[in-house]
Amino acid sequence: MDLAYTDAEEEYRSRLRDWLAVVLPELPPQPPPDDWPARRAYDTAWQRALYDAGYGEVHWDASPTLRLIFLEETERAGAPYAGANFVGLLHAGPTIAAEGTPQQRERWLGPILRGDEIWCQGFSEPDAGSDLASLRTKAVRDGDAYVVTGSKIWTSHAEVADWCELLVRTDPAAPRHRGITWLAMPMDAPGITVRPLRTLAGSAEFAEMFLDEVRVPVAGRVGEENDGWRVTMVTLSFERGTAFAGEVVACRRTLAEVAAEARANGSWDDPAVRRRLGRLHAEFAALWRLIQWNVSAAAPNGSVPGTGGSVFKLRYSHARQELYDAAAEVLGPDALDLSRPWTLQRLSSLSYTIAAGTSQIQRNIVAERILGLPKGR
Repeated sequence: MDLAYTDAEEEYRSRLRDWLAVVLPELPPQPPPDDWPARRAYDTAWQRALYDAGYGEVHWDASPTLRLIFLEETERAGAPYAGANFVGLLHAGPTIAAEGTPQQRERWLGPILRGDEIWCQGFSEPDAGSDLASLRTKAVRDGDAYVVTGSKIWTSHAEVADWCELLVRTDPAAPRHRGITWLAMPMDAPGITVRPLRTLAGSAEFAEMFLDEVRVPVAGRVGEENDGWRVTMVTLSFERGTAFAGEVVACRRTLAEVAAEARANGSWDDPAVRRRLGRLHAEFAALWRLIQWNVSAAAPNGSVPGTGGSVFKLRYSHARQELYDAAAEVLGPDALDLSRPWTLQRLSSLSYTIAAGTSQIQRNIVAERILGLPKGR
């Protein structure tokens, strides 16, 4: 295992850093968080700028190491996040690149990379969240289409999406992990109803989605019929692998800001505060090295991250919550001020032990697939 960067990789880093230094000061201000059409336009314009500069294909046509450098440098420079395009760039796109047919890759990868099309995720259901394999949205084959009926919840960016990565049950008689199919569903198909959900932090990037006999072309099936659980594991591997790399960089920057605030308001004089912030500094440094290790381990076998992503996701979820709890301690009563970014981040961090697979699910994966322990009953 070699965690060092090659000369070519460092040259890529330098070139990207120079480009960011030129283009970022020229960007317009970001739109209000609740103006989703404007946010879509802003996010896709940024993605197009990356594509035109030659950085669009880093998400799946570059090595995992270059992808990591890209995420590190863009976050460190304060570049816009993928935003409304994150499902396409970080989940659906990599899955189609790894599992799709040549025709599917030609149809969807280019529009994602150029920012022409936005994707949402239709995995969770009201009764199938952590236990995703219990999903009940059904799809019945009818000629060259599947007729889909059911509902989804926590559907990220459904309100502005063109496509949805959708999990459906195509064989209700099969064991629950073997009767699932992964579909690309056009969001303008008749029978789709989207209802936004407002989060504790006041945002509305999630939605309920109701599907009433929606016809989805069979050509949109990624993988074979009833092989969707395996394809889903590829999607989730990307979600738990390098997708959080930029967030670790952001957390390290936030930690430095919290330490500066502690020095300014006098709470730094408390040894307990210094110990807490010092431990978090070591925690996020270790998490960054774990990301590097996961990327290094994945590189010889292709671009699909392995089960090490679950180790990272498990610890990162809790470390993020601890970071913003520490920020609240430093802020004192000001931590109740919802206009402060740290306060909103603290509220959103509560979801991280649930999103992308609950901590309980990650512990099961680590126990069974890494430690070789027997499955729980």
